[in-house]
Amino acid sequence: MTPPLDLDTAPLAPRVSAGTPDRWAWLRAGIAVAAVGWGANQFAPLLLVYRSQLGLSAATVEATFGLYALGLIPALLVCGPLSDRFGRRRVMVPALVASGAASVLLIAGGSAVGLLFAGRLVAGIASGAAFSSGAAWIKELSPAGGAGGRSAGPRRVTVTMTAGFGGGPLVAGLLAQWAPSPAVVPYLPHLALLVVALVLVLRTPETRTGGSSAVHARQVGLAELRGPRFRSVVLPLAPWVFGSASIALAYLPSLVEHKLGHAALAFTAVITMLTALAGILIQPLARRLDVPGSSRLIGVALSLVCAGLLVSAGAAATEQPALVVVAILVLGAGYGACQVCGLQEIQRLAQPETLGGLTAVYQAVSYLGFALPFLLAVAVHVAPTGVLLLVVAALAMITLAWTVRRTAGSST
Repeated sequence: MTPPLDLDTAPLAPRVSAGTPDRWAWLRAGIAVAAVGWGANQFAPLLLVYRSQLGLSAATVEATFGLYALGLIPALLVCGPLSDRFGRRRVMVPALVASGAASVLLIAGGSAVGLLFAGRLVAGIASGAAFSSGAAWIKELSPAGGAGGRSAGPRRVTVTMTAGFGGGPLVAGLLAQWAPSPAVVPYLPHLALLVVALVLVLRTPETRTGGSSAVHARQVGLAELRGPRFRSVVLPLAPWVFGSASIALAYLPSLVEHKLGHAALAFTAVITMLTALAGILIQPLARRLDVPGSSRLIGVALSLVCAGLLVSAGAAATEQPALVVVAILVLGAGYGACQVCGLQEIQRLAQPETLGGLTAVYQAVSYLGFALPFLLAVAVHVAPTGVLLLVVAALAMITLAWTVRRTAGSST
């Protein structure tokens, strides 16, 4: 009988030590995070396919994002502390397997809406496990990579997550537009990428030995969660990370779908890629703006979100595809800047034994932003879309004013 796979086996992946630095270890963990991010967002351009094949309403389609969040948020909160205690790899490997299972369910869901919902739920669970453990893993491996040392961790997390978020929908959308079997073929690249990611993860150094006290970690985590910096700055910022991204990815393209004809799928795929590209290109500016105790980065990040929402309101009122493109570029930049800002704050607040858990709490709150497209779709019967987006922009402006003011007056 073949012995069970030991995810901590030394020949596969020695633990990080000062004597054996590995410049690219963070990238191997990052590819795993990107692979799961690919699987999480490849679904976005295929919404048009499912609306056509299954006759789903706009609200039902947007509800699939809610199911994703329903699986993701508990998985974040559970798997982050688990990775702190038992190791990053022990959480990441099952997450990769679950991400593959989600794609298989989504393939089957092309003819059964129940399987579609199940696939999105499993994708959320996989994402929660991968993002909580993977974000901490990348940050811990970043000192070995030089070029910015530990401060590079949050930027690397943002880039790898965003690369997956953008690459998945781009490839899936283009395949759905021009390849046969638009509800099957777009998922196949993700399954192939997962195999590569699994091999790389098994060769990535473990950073947690599992020897820390769970009670101590829990106590430290609670102290950090109660700190003024977390409550008054990080928590208000967090929902705008994916609130801005989800409006760009899941909501704005549908506003001009009727004007695009057969090019709608390709347009959605390109829109998703541009959102991710903007989130990556903002990284150098975010790095320069990030100064401990300063409000510069959070001010610029939320200002971009506000500006993107205002342009989105104009795009909704005029139904102009060009304005949608401008809006998603600004919202994408806002997403990238907000994500770097939030992760950088978490890294400063967390102790090594609570990094995964505190990152998970932050990400869980940030993913509440995925509810925005669904809420907007439901509220369209109350007010015009442009007006609703102006209301959301006003909320973002209030958050901007609050967090900038509180940044100067809070420490930890």
